[in-house]
Amino acid sequence: MFPHHNRLYTYEAFIKAAAYFPLFAGEGSPDVRKRELAAFFAHAAHETTNGGPGSPGGTYAWGLVYTEELGCGDGHCTTYNTGGSSPYRPTPGKSYHGRGPLQLSYAYNYGQAGADMGLPLLAQPELVTQDGVVAFRAALWFWMKAQPPKPSCHEVLCGKWTPSAEDKCLGRRPGFGMTINIINGGVECRSKNPEIKANRQDRIGFYRRFAAVLGTTTESDCDCADMGPF
Repeated sequence: MFPHHNRLYTYEAFIKAAAYFPLFAGEGSPDVRKRELAAFFAHAAHETTNGGPGSPGGTYAWGLVYTEELGCGDGHCTTYNTGGSSPYRPTPGKSYHGRGPLQLSYAYNYGQAGADMGLPLLAQPELVTQDGVVAFRAALWFWMKAQPPKPSCHEVLCGKWTPSAEDKCLGRRPGFGMTINIINGGVECRSKNPEIKANRQDRIGFYRRFAAVLGTTTESDCDCADMGPF
């Protein structure tokens, strides 16, 4: 599935990280579980890809290549250095740009993830690019963590989320498209910008590819083009 993966992202690291989240790909029928795994890997692949049309082996052979957001390693991406309304304050001199399989971003996410997992991620955000188990744990934390009014990606895919009346009015429904909405809906959902539409299609392409590898099917509409973002 990831023939060109960075050495940080090993199968062994993923299995060790997943053991901290026993409900991940652990609820529902075998097909439901496979679809959740395919969806997680799809987003991780899109967020870390180095491929595209014409890439050797095809577009979908190039996931899990990058470990951090390009161009932010020198610490100048200061827009992420905010705790928002959370109690987590950024550590001076540290950068909270995207890192790991799902590109964990912002001081408030590093702070909450670190608190929940018992790791000093607010003080040492670079751990997410130094330890493969931590990298996958951080990604799985985001995947499994509901952040109201957003449900978790896990809840959406395993059938534990029921759309409210407002969700229904905004076109939000269970399925892969809703996970796009949770992860980056403010940018990608409802956008008609060709480049952004291509990003959604890249996520969907990875999802369908991995579902096929795992021997399951996907829903016919995997997009969030008609969904209102949060």
